[in-house]
Amino acid sequence: MGEDVSEPVDALVIGGGPAGATAAVLLARAGWCVTLVERKRFPRRKVCGEYMSATTLPLLERLGVAEAFLESAGPPVCEVGLYAGQSELRAKLPRPASAASGWGRALSRERLDTLLVSQAEHAGVRVLQPFAAIGMRREREAWACRVRDEETDVVHDIAADVVLAAHGSWETGTLPTQPSRSPAKADDLFAFKAHFRGSALPDGLMPLLAFPGGYGGMVQCDDGRVSLSCCVRRDVLVRLRQDGGSEAGEAVLGHIAESCLGVRRALARAKRDGRWLAAGPIRPGVRLRSEEGVFRIGNAAGEAHPVIAEGISMAMQGAWLACEKLQKWKREGGKRAMLGCVAGQYADGWRRSFSARLQASRVVAQWAMRSGTVRAVVPLLRMFPSLLTLGARLSGKAARPRLLRQHLR
Repeated sequence: MGEDVSEPVDALVIGGGPAGATAAVLLARAGWCVTLVERKRFPRRKVCGEYMSATTLPLLERLGVAEAFLESAGPPVCEVGLYAGQSELRAKLPRPASAASGWGRALSRERLDTLLVSQAEHAGVRVLQPFAAIGMRREREAWACRVRDEETDVVHDIAADVVLAAHGSWETGTLPTQPSRSPAKADDLFAFKAHFRGSALPDGLMPLLAFPGGYGGMVQCDDGRVSLSCCVRRDVLVRLRQDGGSEAGEAVLGHIAESCLGVRRALARAKRDGRWLAAGPIRPGVRLRSEEGVFRIGNAAGEAHPVIAEGISMAMQGAWLACEKLQKWKREGGKRAMLGCVAGQYADGWRRSFSARLQASRVVAQWAMRSGTVRAVVPLLRMFPSLLTLGARLSGKAARPRLLRQHLR
């Protein structure tokens, strides 16, 4: 590598997913010297529902990738649905607040993440792939961050005034912002994702899959494929593996198909494209507290249950909120003593923007995993499908958070 990896920077971004790449682009365009480290070399697949709501399209425009996103993404998603037992319900997705925003769409993570990181490089961000962040320590007025080249095992130290931790929340690690390994619990949720070709899923429909011990979703993404993602309890997963003897992803799919007529019909003639991906246990909740000068963004800051399909939107919108606060801090002199106030303002804005989505996701997730409660509610949903529309609205599908509306017009 011809450049000095250890050159001091204004901001080090750890993780090249939607949150990390968004932050890197925004800060670099504001004149910051930014390095982004990502431990995988892109393109790479990732466990994710892959849907992005229309509330984030103005941010994609700000980043300069909206046109490329719309050219590659799947068809507009204008209906929400429910596949549970023998029921196949459909309802209109709430229309976004701005007609110019159009409808949400899905794009595979191997394409979305590559698109965003490429834009970061275009903005002047130094992107290091595959590099893993393996340590952080305070050193005078900066953070000394240790990163390792995953191909050569060479270790470098990077001094950064500010660190944005966008490494997700599912994998343990040595950083103070990464989770420690916790004891296994029966209700731990593990996530699975696969693509399928030849699916009969109706155009523009994104159904919720409700089945005993888990939940999931399906959506048409790029290249004529359907993305199926789901979460399943640990105890259910153990039983399925014991009963079926097949690989975990296929065992979970068999359980979902047995429980949901809509899935059986949608995938009756479909062929899986690529292998199953798995990750977890997932960690819904809020994790905004961190040390001075370190900002958690994306899933590292907090995440809703994937049941509401808002993960990518929350990650990118949350990164935007953090960058707005940091840019204002820099314009006002960039005094290190003020970083604690900046972190508090960011945390307050994050909670005001996303708390309702987290609460809605908990309610829907607990309902979807219990077959008895699903059966009790389905007749009501069949009579009043607008309740599905209302649920989608409460999960954040129709309006951007107020703090974003003030700037992203």
